[in-house]
Amino acid sequence: MPPRSPHPRPNPRPRPPSRGEEPPPTAIPDRSLEPEAALPTVAIRATGAHPFVFRKMIAGPVGAGVPNQGDLVRVVDREGRAIGYGLWNPRSQISLRMLWREAEPPGPAFWAGRIDRAVSLRRDLLKLDEQGNAYRVLHAEGDGLSGLIIDRFDDVLSVEVFSLGMYQRIGPILDLCAERLGTTHFRVRVDDRVAMQEDFPGRPLASPSLPPRVTIVEHGVKYRIHFDEGHKTGFFCDQRDNRRELARFCGGKAVLDACCYTGGFGLNALLRGGASEVTCVDLDEKAVALARENGNANNVRLNAIHADAFGYMRQMAANGKNYGVVVLDPPKLILDREEVSAGKRKYFDLNVLGIGLVEPGGLLLTCSCSGLLPAADFQYLLRAAARKAGRSVQLLAMTGAAADHPVALDAPEGAYLKAAWLRVGDPVPPVVEE
Repeated sequence: MPPRSPHPRPNPRPRPPSRGEEPPPTAIPDRSLEPEAALPTVAIRATGAHPFVFRKMIAGPVGAGVPNQGDLVRVVDREGRAIGYGLWNPRSQISLRMLWREAEPPGPAFWAGRIDRAVSLRRDLLKLDEQGNAYRVLHAEGDGLSGLIIDRFDDVLSVEVFSLGMYQRIGPILDLCAERLGTTHFRVRVDDRVAMQEDFPGRPLASPSLPPRVTIVEHGVKYRIHFDEGHKTGFFCDQRDNRRELARFCGGKAVLDACCYTGGFGLNALLRGGASEVTCVDLDEKAVALARENGNANNVRLNAIHADAFGYMRQMAANGKNYGVVVLDPPKLILDREEVSAGKRKYFDLNVLGIGLVEPGGLLLTCSCSGLLPAADFQYLLRAAARKAGRSVQLLAMTGAAADHPVALDAPEGAYLKAAWLRVGDPVPPVVEE
């Protein structure tokens, strides 16, 4: 008898609920990790090392077999030379996501090997289990599994899926992860925009006994995660190292954590950094409530304010308020290429306001999680914002996501997070443009 799955699953053919009953949970997809006996073949126009093959680079299916959405396919060039294997979705702009560039098709041993390598990085090399109970387990292209992100929050695997092929196989993948990590619960999320781009109904999924919330610990700070209300996977593990480093600049300082989400930077400034006061601001009312709850969990009281960061900072500037440390960590302001110009303007305006609120000699930590804004462009934008604010600024460091968010060198856009550490000096005369 095969071993029981560590993730008990709902009945794949649930009976219709009686009137007044709660509808049964949706079955988790469990497409086999075994390759089909005869795989369809797809030809591409040009070869490259990047795992994404866009629609315009597809020559088309070749041979007798016609692949369906989500199929594992054999990939060849226009001359029929073998390239490798990938997951196929002709309805997506990313029509092919390369998985494997070997002669034999990837089977269960391939999937287990990729997950073993990912878990070993977090546990054996980074030793993240010694630092807390929350970290990224799989980082999409960075771990060789394009379109799949999995975070661990205590006993829960929290998943974000960007690929139909991965969504179809999420059950067996979660089983492999749970066997290695000892987790019991899972929840799976597909963003509405991704579901539209991939053209499939990406319904949220969860294990039957998923707790509504869990408590995690990072660098000695406690955070509550509410799965029904959180963004993305529920918590931003990528800022772990930046939250830790911020604390050493905060001793005796007034700190403003704008776009605070659930208060991660503010709590570190207060609990680990010894800040004299911390103000957390966010437009998401539920996030502000959770920031307050996180303060209570750590036996401190945060000054958490439900407000638009732009409007709040303008009001503080009008009041003559300054801070020793200002943190700007907005949500992604550039979602696609059509929004680049408008998004850059928002980053510019936000940083003009933030720079203006830092007392001379103080620190601004300003972040961008927009992958379509390169680091060089972000620095150029910050230089322009400093000139507009009329302040001298020194760049102390540029950092990114924590090491459990590895970047594949063939997919450099995985280095999406940029964090600029700026020392803000005295006012300077405005630059006169000729």
